[in-house]
Formats: sequence, C-alpha cells, structure tokens
Amino acid sequence: MARSRPHDHIIRAAFTLAFSAAILLSSPATAAPSEGDVLVAFRDTLRGPDGAPPGPLRNWGTPGPCRGNSSSWYGVSCHGNGSVQGLQLERLGLAGSAPNLDVLAVLPGLRALSLADNALTGAFPNVSALAVLKMLYLSRNRLSGAIPEGTFGPMRGLRKLHLSSNEFSGPVPESITSPRLLELSLANNHFEGPLPDFSQPELRFVDVSNNNLSGPIPAGLSRFNASMFAGNKLLCGKPLDVECDSSGSPRSGMSTMTKIAIALIVLGVLLCAAGIASGSLGRRKRKPRRAGAERLGSGDQTPSNPKLNTAPAVNIENAASTSQPRAAAAAGGAAAAAAAGKRPRRDEHGRLVFIQEGRTRFEIEDLLRASAEVLGSGNFGSSYKATLCEGPAVVVKRFKDMNGVGREDFSEHMRRLGRLAHPNLLPLVAYLYKKEEKLLVTDYIVNGSLAQLLHGNRGSLLDWGKRLRIIKGAARGLAHLYDELPMLTVPHGHLKSSNVLLDAAFDAVLSDYALVPVVTAQIAAQVMVAYKAPECMAPQGKPSKKSDVWSLGILILEILTGKFPANYLRQGRQGNADLAGWVQSVVAEERTGEVFDKDITGARGCEADMVKLLQVGLACCDADVDRRWDLKTVIARIDEIREPEPAAAADDESSLSS
Repeated sequence: MARSRPHDHIIRAAFTLAFSAAILLSSPATAAPSEGDVLVAFRDTLRGPDGAPPGPLRNWGTPGPCRGNSSSWYGVSCHGNGSVQGLQLERLGLAGSAPNLDVLAVLPGLRALSLADNALTGAFPNVSALAVLKMLYLSRNRLSGAIPEGTFGPMRGLRKLHLSSNEFSGPVPESITSPRLLELSLANNHFEGPLPDFSQPELRFVDVSNNNLSGPIPAGLSRFNASMFAGNKLLCGKPLDVECDSSGSPRSGMSTMTKIAIALIVLGVLLCAAGIASGSLGRRKRKPRRAGAERLGSGDQTPSNPKLNTAPAVNIENAASTSQPRAAAAAGGAAAAAAAGKRPRRDEHGRLVFIQEGRTRFEIEDLLRASAEVLGSGNFGSSYKATLCEGPAVVVKRFKDMNGVGREDFSEHMRRLGRLAHPNLLPLVAYLYKKEEKLLVTDYIVNGSLAQLLHGNRGSLLDWGKRLRIIKGAARGLAHLYDELPMLTVPHGHLKSSNVLLDAAFDAVLSDYALVPVVTAQIAAQVMVAYKAPECMAPQGKPSKKSDVWSLGILILEILTGKFPANYLRQGRQGNADLAGWVQSVVAEERTGEVFDKDITGARGCEADMVKLLQVGLACCDADVDRRWDLKTVIARIDEIREPEPAAAADDESSLSS
C-alpha cells in the first residue's frame, strides 16, 4: 500500500473546504438579494406622514423594478441593462431621521438619489458606502448638525450635490471637493468658517448664499456671480464688492467701488435738481397754452397710469412668413404683452433672472421698448421675437400653465436647465417668475421651426442630407437630456416638429424641453406629446422612459413622410391611431415607395438608407414598451446611416418619385 505524502491531508482538507464553501454559496438560502428585494427593504425603513411607507411606494413588488431601461415602480429609473439607475423619492412627506443608505450599497448601478422636498430631520445620512453615486439631492428638508469631514471622501465620481434649505451647521467639509464636481448647492443653511479651495475645471454652478461663512472666497470660485455668495457677512474678495484685509477678514469702511457709486448718485441728484429748477423757470416764462392743446393726444393718460411708448414693429427678413400688417402692428407691443398685463414690480419677483453668464443683460423695460413680432401661439401660451436696441434678437415665451411648483422649486429647475450645454439644445437665457404666469427668454433661431418648413410649402428646402442630419441632431440632443436629467421620466416631454428649431446650417436645436416638472399634471397629460404615447392611453396609464423615444419615432416618420402627425391622431385613418399606424399599413401593402415625402431631393442612390431610417422610426413607435427600442439603440442605428456626399446631393435635384 502506497504511503501518503506528508502534505496530502492538507490538500484534501483545502479541497473539502473549498467544495463546501461552493455548495454554501450556491445554496438558495444564501443567494444574493435581488435589486427588487433591496428596494423593498429600503422602502420599509421609510416613514410617511401616517408612520407607514408612503402610499406611492406601496406598489413596489413583483415583477422587479426594471424591464430594460423602463420601470413601473414609482420613483425608480433604470439603465438599459435592466439595473437600477436612480431613485427620485421627492415630495412624499418623508418624516423622521434620514434613512440608512447602507442597504443601497449593493445596487451596483445606482448613480442618482433624491430625497428632496420632504420633512427629514436629524443628522446628515452616511453616504460613504455609496461610492459610485454621482448625484445626491437632499434640498428642502430639516436635516441639521455638522457634516463629518470625511463624508464625501469615497465618492470620487460625485458630480452634483444639492443640500440647500436645511439646517446644516459647522464647516463645509474639505472632502466635498470631488475632482469631478459639476454642481454644488449649500444655500440657506448655517455653515460657518472658510470655504474649501475648489479648483475643479468642470465646476459650473456653486451657490453658498445665506450661511455664516467667513474669510476670502477661494480663487477657483471667483468666476461665479456675486449673488451665489450673498448673505454671508464675513466673506470677502471677488466676486463680492468687499475687500479682504491682511487677516482675511472683510475690510472695514466702504470699498472703492461703493465710494464711486455714492459719488455718482450724489452727482446725479444734483444734476436732476438743476434740471428741475431750470425747467420750472422756463415754464414760468412761457405763455399758458390753450386747454385744448394741452389735451391733444393725451388720451386717458394720468400720472398714476402712464402710457408705455413702444418702438414700431419690424417685419422679419422673409416677407412670406410674416403676419398680416395689422398683426405686425399689434405686435409692436408684443414684448409688453408677454411681459405682463400689468407693469411688473421692480423686485426680485418681477425682474428677469439671467441664467447664462456673459450674456448682455436687459430689463423688462427693454423688452417693453423693443420692436416685436408675434411668432405663434401654442398650447402653453404665446411666443414673441423681440429685437432689442442692443444685443441680439431674443424670443420671449409666455407660459400660462406653469403652476406645478412654487417659486423656489421653479427657480432651481430653471437654473438646472440653464446649465445644460449642447449644440442641439436651445439654451435658456433668462426667466421671470410671477404667480399668474412665467416668461422664458431664449435665443432667436434664424430658420424657425422644422414644422414651418415641412408643412409650409417649403419642404423642398430640406433635401435627404439635411433631413438625416436633423434627425441625428434631435436624437443627440435628446440623449444629452437623458444623461443630464436622469431623474426625469420624460427628460424632454414635448418633442415635436414645432419644437425642433433649425439654425443657419439647418442643424436641429431642441426647444421646450424638460418642462414636465413645472407644469401642472393635468395640463401635461392633455397637451404634452410624450403623454400621447400608447402606454399613456390605457386607464391609469403614465409615461415611461421610452415615451420620449416614441415621440422621436413620430418625428422621424414626419420628416420622412412629410405628413402632419396631428392629422392622424385626430382622424385615425384606416383604424390606425397615429402616423406610425398609417406608415405600417402602407408598408404592409408593399407600397413603401409611396410613404416618402415627394419633396425630398438629393435621395438618388440612398433609397436603402431611407428605408432603414423608416424602420428605425417604426421601431421607436412600437406600442409594446418592452419591444420598443431604447434611446442608445436608436442612436446607434441612426449613426450607421451615412450622410450623402454634398456633391452627390447637388447632382440629384429630382424627387424620390421620379
């Protein structure tokens, strides 16, 4: 019998131990919990006003939270691979201490968490276990106390941190300066001491106003607006008009700029007094005018009801697209009509708030004086082109049904939109908040909307190459909204041809995006395009992450067919409820060539690519949300279609039907 080697028993023991561990790990009793189990366990720790988990979360259960990149669970957003991406548990009345977030650490794809607009109390929650989190929103709660120094150390990828309107105190943690930080809001708390040194090149928004901060403002923050540091009496240095002394404290006495301002005010008062005095003497020397002459042209004007004199209206460059002369004349005060029915008060609630840094500033009075032109009237309100005396032309949109949130939430959302930067998104320049209406100011885009060209007998201006480029631009702009606003179920919400503007190069610029959070739910359901998707038509139906994809699909089909989608929604031709249904019926009859717009030029040799794009549009409009393509797949398929060479497009001036 062979002798066993000295180490055989050690090897056998190790093998036995490894085999036993494998069995234990594969046992159902020790299987890792599913993401649904994790979320349900987390939900059970939350307490609403009645002491139980909030009502909207009680339907969390089976099936799991994600099916592809869509979710039927309230407040849950998903990645395309079916893992949880974000939790948006806002305005649920959550009370008591902040929940234990450690349980969420096992969600590998969790990137965004919002518990904003609740009533949470107590200390700042421990977020160190959520090392891969990119966005954290805890604004407008009742959290208090100091935030431990190393809290944000493990979160090296943190991009957005919003803690405003709580009761936090103590110093601002040094660990908050994540290398990839984009946005930081600490406003309306009780933070004290100096600000950490922020040197992140990508940092684009900081608001630390209304705290107890002190000392010099770090050089990395000096490029931001002074209003972001207001309400901190002991802060000094740029951008504030308060100099620092040698000890880093605000210098006592008036600053040089303040002294100059006072001197200018005094000089202005003296000049005004001299003018009034000379005017009085002149009137005494002149003979009294006849009463009739004094009344000539005065109308009903009184000192308490002055008239506003506006500049005459101007026509837009293309006379074919102008309104009738009477309408143009009435538009002379269009900016005034957009600004308000009454002259706004000159306080923070009646003044324009500018979002974009480096833009020419103007006031409501400048819009009142500007020549203006009515551009159109839609479901939300009217829009006007205002040509200012100085600076470029702007578009003023007057919204009537934006009462979904209060002033603070509205302002925060506008700031969030103002920080979006993408060549296919129309930047928000400024806004005005009033209780009864809101104004949004944007740049004027020279070629107007896609709808005007497609359906205004000018579709021949859009050859195949331009139409393909417009579709690609719209898809990329939508993808940027998905990336930057992952907490929104429908990041655009109102994607249609009249909200796709065309710049001088006929590239797509999306407008009226991300308005769902500030529009009343009833108006959103009645008006917004995403709410026309098939999943919203059933009783209790609601939009999904793919509702914007459906809107993009309808837009693609509209661009290819030249048909107006609203006609098919109203008429339901051949029993089909939308444009996609009509296209499918024609394709099913093998009459695909009849689908395409006869005004499309430059398409010779590109018929196969047009059919591919038509198939992409139909895949976006699949009534089954699970089968409908996600946005990443759509963009990948669109990018596979090559744009035609300019020379080839120029040689082909015939339509597809020739």
